[in-house]
Amino acid sequence: MTRRTWLMLMTLTGVVFALGAVKVLQIQAMIAQAASFQPPPEAVTTVVARQERWPATLAAIGTVRAVRGVTLSADLPGVVDEIAFDSGRPVREGEVLVRLDTRQERAQLAAAEAQRELARVNLERVEGLVAQGIVAQAELDRASAEHKQAEARVGEIRATIERKQIRAPFAGVLGIRQVDLGQYLKAGDPIVPLQALDPIYVNFAVPQQQVADVRLGREVRVSASGPDAAELSGRITAIDSVVDEATRNVQVQAAFANPGGALRPGMFVEAHVVSGEASEVLVLPASAISYAPYGDSVFVVSEAKGSTGEPYKAVTQQFVKLGGTRGDQVAVLSGIGAGAEVVSSGAFKLRSGAAVQVNNEVQPANQPSPRPEDN
Repeated sequence: MTRRTWLMLMTLTGVVFALGAVKVLQIQAMIAQAASFQPPPEAVTTVVARQERWPATLAAIGTVRAVRGVTLSADLPGVVDEIAFDSGRPVREGEVLVRLDTRQERAQLAAAEAQRELARVNLERVEGLVAQGIVAQAELDRASAEHKQAEARVGEIRATIERKQIRAPFAGVLGIRQVDLGQYLKAGDPIVPLQALDPIYVNFAVPQQQVADVRLGREVRVSASGPDAAELSGRITAIDSVVDEATRNVQVQAAFANPGGALRPGMFVEAHVVSGEASEVLVLPASAISYAPYGDSVFVVSEAKGSTGEPYKAVTQQFVKLGGTRGDQVAVLSGIGAGAEVVSSGAFKLRSGAAVQVNNEVQPANQPSPRPEDN
């Protein structure tokens, strides 16, 4: 091999080694740059965990029920002759609502009264004859019995006429009428609902594990859905003596003053039984909680330093034990302390150690008694 060939091989080898060295330096620089790279901080909102005094309450879903509520119906068959009420208005006890046609009964009453008068006159005549010794005592007994039968017949027809006048059995508010003038009603046909709205009952179920916290006379607060729904306060009046085998719940009934008719039978309400003294709890908005099968957690914001020493805000995932809820808020029993800055929105995109940028211009809902706009 000639000298020239050796020089070419040596030169080519040097060029290859030089290129390889440059490439290795480039790769090392890229690795170092990637190791020092930090993703941009995530935008989040935060809230400071604070202590609040919450009453010890037991939450349940209730249904409103009238203390007295019926659907009035016809006792006897007949044709509607008069409707003496308007749908939806209040009525007094004993007020006549519907009259059925009683022309036949009134004709029978006239005949029965005439028969009663005849029996009375005959009884007086027989009494005079018995006093004179003209007729036997048996004739007097027979005349007396006939007079009593005539009296009973008159009373029976009058009772039939009275039963064809449907009256309000108690004071309350009527519903929508279900009959029309001239309509033939059979016995038991519905006429109109009647509900007594003040006072009113709320029935709700309590798990068997919490029955010990429910006692007669304890305060219950209820609120119905709606932007103008008011909260009413009442007392427990009855606790069922049996536990439902299907749900293992116990039915509880509470009574409420309802002068304005805010609660109506059949309404859905949220009931809260005051089961003890108020206690201090740590409160966070429900949006701050990351719920997971392996445990619930929050992200706590703290100061951290980067590789070059510059400070930034980072988050640490902290598992917590939760208590009860109230509106948009959740009670935290353990895991964090008061004063901790916790991510209140945007937690779904975070991981422990991630950098964050706090922007609290718009905060998530955090009200104990929220009033949604479109509920």
